[in-house]
Amino acid sequence: MSADNLMGSTRDLLKSLVSPRLLVHVLFGFVCGLPLLLTGSVLQAWMKEEGVDLSVIGLFAFVGLPYTLKFLWAPLLDRYTPSLLGRRRGWLLLAQLSLVAAIVLLAFAQPAISPLSVAIAALLVTFFSASQDIVVDAYRRESLRDEEQGLGASFYVNGYRLGMLLASGGGLIMADFMTFQSVYLIMAGIMSVGVLTTLLSPEPEASEGKPRTLQEAVVEPFLEYFRRRDALAILLFILLYKIGDTMAQHMTTPFYLDIGFSKTEIGTVVKLFGFWATIVGSLLGGVLILRLGIYRALWGFGILQGLSTAGFALLALVGNSLGGLAAVIAFENFSGGMGTAAYIAFMASMTNKKFTATQYALLSSFMGIPRVIAASPTGFMAEGMGWVGFFLFCTLIAIPGLLMLNWLQRRGSATRAEGVV
Repeated sequence: MSADNLMGSTRDLLKSLVSPRLLVHVLFGFVCGLPLLLTGSVLQAWMKEEGVDLSVIGLFAFVGLPYTLKFLWAPLLDRYTPSLLGRRRGWLLLAQLSLVAAIVLLAFAQPAISPLSVAIAALLVTFFSASQDIVVDAYRRESLRDEEQGLGASFYVNGYRLGMLLASGGGLIMADFMTFQSVYLIMAGIMSVGVLTTLLSPEPEASEGKPRTLQEAVVEPFLEYFRRRDALAILLFILLYKIGDTMAQHMTTPFYLDIGFSKTEIGTVVKLFGFWATIVGSLLGGVLILRLGIYRALWGFGILQGLSTAGFALLALVGNSLGGLAAVIAFENFSGGMGTAAYIAFMASMTNKKFTATQYALLSSFMGIPRVIAASPTGFMAEGMGWVGFFLFCTLIAIPGLLMLNWLQRRGSATRAEGVV
């Protein structure tokens, strides 16, 4: 490449990185990540402080079901258009205002007196949060050009991580100085960032129209997808691509504690190295997707994810080494950030813009299945195999996903959007 071409390419890249069309997805990612842990670790801490039984706290995992089942009502968001702001922004504003109200309702719940009322309020939070996710994913797919999907995904992931960090780390720290009710009310106020972003953002163009009937909105997205060649194979790839990484992540905290690290050491290193490594990795991943294309990016990032999982096996052999812990966490989060950006961009490229909300909700629901099914037996596996054997298994189980990617690439069956794959 000549010097002039290189300079021009660099200028185009820098222009993309500061484009308002991309930066808006940092803010949307932020308000999607913020509510997630308000019904997770923060709520668990509140109930524990109020003396709620651990068995009851454990059952609250079920309030997260809307995140897995969101494809069931996504067709309604594709079919109907609110009277204000358009199909995407209109639904987004309604979901965000409802989410703010649900968080306020949760703030005034009383865990020690009525856990059921807390559960109902938390379920409303997750329902409206999942609804917001549906529309944000559709908005990102429709508002960005095909070649921008990778960068858009990386910006979204970074915003999502910031939202999660504020809710979990920030929320728990604030709870040491104020009531949990105040914490939730503050978080509800911070959600106004999403409302303002929605009001100031343009409505994306629906280049392929929208479903004309409810039946078309409910049935046609699935028929359109499953008529494609190798539709099931694509779903299998989505299930397998990050399965090893997911299984390993589920057992990392018990692993760190088992080899002698203190909770303070784990928390400090994870927040200090892990968070920023994820931010850098996802941003670099978006840039590399723009340069390499989805397929080559998925290949490279998938290999790095496998190597980072093997790093846990190496740490198990080394033992209690703070430097080793920092290196492993930084590498794992860095490669995971890149892999997630490519993963999200790939799923976006699989959607038909006429049914973006429904098809993306379907694919992202499949993405979440390994967190429940594949991760559930990992404790038994670690006990039976030992830490080294367990993490080596998690490394090797990533290979089928890469083989499936190679198979799809050779058949050309995964191509949806020209210029993305």
